[in-house]
Amino acid sequence: MTKNVGTLDKVIRVVLALIAAYFAYSQEFEIAWVAYVLWAVAIVLLITALTSRCPLFSIFGINSCKVKK
Repeated sequence: MTKNVGTLDKVIRVVLALIAAYFAYSQEFEIAWVAYVLWAVAIVLLITALTSRCPLFSIFGINSCKVKK
């Protein structure tokens, strides 16, 4: 599997994951599933940042990773 997530994209994903996890943990939502969705978003963003591979990028043919030749 080829990497398709670049360094800047990884940093943005980690920051967004931390923000989503913070709100999921610290806020009291009237609708309980909102917290679960925020946790799921945080986990997916962290996994894609750590593996440098995004399935949606593969589907749409996007590549933010600079390849060194």
